[in-house]
Formats: sequence, C-alpha cells, structure tokens
Amino acid sequence: MEIEREAIVQVVISAIALVTFVGATVYVASTYSANGGLTPQGGTALVGAIGLFVVVMLGAGIWLERQQF
Repeated sequence: MEIEREAIVQVVISAIALVTFVGATVYVASTYSANGGLTPQGGTALVGAIGLFVVVMLGAGIWLERQQF
C-alpha cells in the first residue's frame, strides 16, 4: 500500500499543530493555575490558545490547498 505524498504532508502538518496546541494548553494550565482552577488571566490565555490554533489550522489548510503535489 502506497501513501501519497500529499497525505503524508497533511498528517505531519496536522500533528505539529496538534502537539503545539497541546503544549500551549499545558503551559497555560500550569502557569495560570490557582487552587485547582484557572485564574481569569488563564481563561483568557486559554481562549487565545484555542483561537491561535484555529487560525494556524486555517492557514495550513489554505496553504495545503494551494500546493501542487
């Protein structure tokens, strides 16, 4: 079974974005935690991390769509 180059590139880009998002989430949770929960600043930072993930995935999707494989 041969996997197309395009599929491999899509999986790698998605995996990198996912690992980065999980890392950002763990960082926010560990930095802005207080008494077992997030501080208000931590909530804002978490929403920012989610928004950044969405923008990165949008950009990656547009870039992948324009590539000639």
